[in-house]
Amino acid sequence: MNFSKIQILGVLVFLAVVFVGVPVFIAATGRWDFYFTLTSVALLAIASAGVWLTFYIGRINIGQGAFALVGAYVSAILVVKAGWSFWISLPAAGLFAALVAVLIGLPILRLRGVYFAMITLVLTQVATLTALALPITNGAKGITNIPLPGGISIFGITLIPDFSTLENARMAFYFTAIILMIITYAALYRLVNSRLGHLCRSMQQNEELASSIGVNITYIRILIFAISSFFGGVGGAMFGSISQSVYPATFVVKDSVDFMLNCFLGGLGYVFGPMLGTLVLYFGWDLLFEFGKYQMLIYATLLILIIRFLPNGLLSLRFGKGGGK
Repeated sequence: MNFSKIQILGVLVFLAVVFVGVPVFIAATGRWDFYFTLTSVALLAIASAGVWLTFYIGRINIGQGAFALVGAYVSAILVVKAGWSFWISLPAAGLFAALVAVLIGLPILRLRGVYFAMITLVLTQVATLTALALPITNGAKGITNIPLPGGISIFGITLIPDFSTLENARMAFYFTAIILMIITYAALYRLVNSRLGHLCRSMQQNEELASSIGVNITYIRILIFAISSFFGGVGGAMFGSISQSVYPATFVVKDSVDFMLNCFLGGLGYVFGPMLGTLVLYFGWDLLFEFGKYQMLIYATLLILIIRFLPNGLLSLRFGKGGGK
């Protein structure tokens, strides 16, 4: 992969903003709550990246909230009830969510796209009802008092400090979430530009043609759905840790719809579209709160206008077709 000077400059500016600019701004204004807000945006962007990936193979995923909820519960159970380190429970939560996706995807990913979308629409509600019913999830009471992530040391060298010993754990969560988001989108960019990514693109354009040249479309669908759900599980696990609690209503159907809207808003044709879409949708909704009862009307109108005049999202204002890949 060859990166242009503009792309490299863009990455450097982004890193400078998130690792230097944001902490300096917060320290100057004293708005420490911004750390929690921006951490939430980063985690939602991670989950949205998974939804974008299923769009990349021509499938509409309206069930990412289910896998975020699964990840949050798995991590909480492992940490609170099994005594695992949070840092081990984090990938375990993602892998468990991916396993659930494989079990669900084996039968339904053979269906046409519209039926897959309809089934994913109910997944979040199914996950919520399951969390309410299972004893291990503690029903409606949820799991609370989740301990802050502990430290990691190797040969006496502290790689990650114990969050409970820090004066401001929110800053630590912010940096952790940003690093996870960067890793997620770097992996997503690499996947899209790999041989697997090219196969996914061929499926998006014409599955019958891709199948005729030997592409195992069912296998790729399931693999991509598993990776997508892994991102959702990791994002949910991290969200549960920063909230130090998880409930059946931590992620609901609206969250699944928002994950999808993040992709539309940023741009389905661009790897980093979900990241921008999450940022704009999160802060845009808060800004519209000032309009009171007209908030939803303005929100819906703006979304319709964007979809009508910018069908490939906000990033299409800057790039040509496919320019963000």
